[in-house]
Amino acid sequence: MSATLEKAAMNPVYRKRLLTHRIGIAMSVFAMSIGLAVLAWILVTLIVKGFGALSVDLFTQTTPAPGSEGGGLLNAIVGSLMIVGLSTLISTPIGILAGMYLAEYGEENKIASITRFVTDIMLSAPSIVIGMFVWAMYVATAKHYSGYAGSVALALIAVPVVVRTTDNMLRLVPNNLLEAAFALGAPRWKVAMTVRLRAVKAGVITGVLLAVARVSGETAPLLFTALNNQFMSVDMNAPIANLPVVIYGYAMSPYDNWRELAWGGALLVTFSVLALNVISRTLFAQKAPN
Repeated sequence: MSATLEKAAMNPVYRKRLLTHRIGIAMSVFAMSIGLAVLAWILVTLIVKGFGALSVDLFTQTTPAPGSEGGGLLNAIVGSLMIVGLSTLISTPIGILAGMYLAEYGEENKIASITRFVTDIMLSAPSIVIGMFVWAMYVATAKHYSGYAGSVALALIAVPVVVRTTDNMLRLVPNNLLEAAFALGAPRWKVAMTVRLRAVKAGVITGVLLAVARVSGETAPLLFTALNNQFMSVDMNAPIANLPVVIYGYAMSPYDNWRELAWGGALLVTFSVLALNVISRTLFAQKAPN
């Protein structure tokens, strides 16, 4: 056996392939190291500057006026929760039902194929384009910015994520489980709702959480729809404060406390997205062994 290995090692073709393999691995590790180094640089900078902005005032006071000291992000936090929450309520049922339709009838008609094609296009569509679309269809018609318009824009971004995740997860259900349900006389809609969807509910929830994480930090759509509000407001039919737009505006301001608040808001958004990703992956990991 050792003689065979020694003979193979002396083969010039084998040595060339081994060298190519090692060069490829080295280049891959080098590229990964660069990416991880940049990511670590960003995270360390965010944590160092963001933690310096964390205080009780950040969560209890509203955004300050130009030139004033102190202030917080209470109105922006509340506004973001309201906008993202409403967008989740809109996108979740639409996305799950559309995903179920694709999984159940996706191979039987052209409408499902068109739906899947449009969904794939929306997944890669720039968020600013969706924001401009909602502005033209909603804001320009109503003649004012509003939190509702922001929620609609974010829902349009979240729906394709939920649709594709639901579709892919439902296709993982074994056929024998579905055939057993059909053999008992269950109608197709009941099999889809009570058997197929229940079997992959953790994966579907994962898709919803990933969609929420996807839209939580979007700024461009909200600039065209919800805009901003310096004061505390829970009126969704008017401009409303939100973290992404506040971070965008304050990061470029000439005031030190505004830039500090921008770092604090960026840290909140980053940790929120990180928490959603961890929760979604944990749910999926717990479901996988079953």
